[in-house]
Amino acid sequence: MTQLSRHCAGCNEERLFEQFHAEPGGCPDVPDGDCREWACSACGDALIIGLPVPEYAGRDSSTQAALPDLIPTGQHCFPW
Repeated sequence: MTQLSRHCAGCNEERLFEQFHAEPGGCPDVPDGDCREWACSACGDALIIGLPVPEYAGRDSSTQAALPDLIPTGQHCFPW
């Protein structure tokens, strides 16, 4: 079992974390890579390491067409 030392929020101190799917192909979530799930060996709190960076959609013509105009062009939110 693979281990690493990290701060545990549950214990509020440095603890060993274990990776239960350490062998290649052993993780059901990532069958062809490294498992991202770790657990504190003392309290069992989960730690997820190496999540992918999310892609954010830009405001281009395709997303603009899908969004309704809540305030008509040239008008303000407030009536005064």
